[in-house]
Amino acid sequence: MYGNKSTRKLAALALIAGAVSLAGVPAQGVELLEMTPKLNLGKMNYDHFCAKCHGANGVGTDTGPTFLHRVYHPGHHGDAAFFRAAKQGVRAHHWRFGDMKPVAGITDQQLKTIVTYVRALQKANGVF
Repeated sequence: MYGNKSTRKLAALALIAGAVSLAGVPAQGVELLEMTPKLNLGKMNYDHFCAKCHGANGVGTDTGPTFLHRVYHPGHHGDAAFFRAAKQGVRAHHWRFGDMKPVAGITDQQLKTIVTYVRALQKANGVF
């Protein structure tokens, strides 16, 4: 197969995501992180505030998209987009999950740890 490991993994994730209407990626298809205290804090905040809709390890669910898709590449959706979506909500524009409502009770510091965790997951899974 052509391409490096990251390219092949991203292609496989894209095929899997396409097969499930971009709703998510099976957890077993995700390259997990070597956790640090900083990433663990981000994961704990992600699990509390985001995983219900965006899935464990960012794989997506039937109510929210995966973050392991090129649409969430930092060059397309920068970190500020995550903050705006969580704080203000966002109209559906890439997916058919409906509008995202603001996340009640989330702080900027919690969001910062979540974005750090999501970006690390994306990097480990070849999104960038």
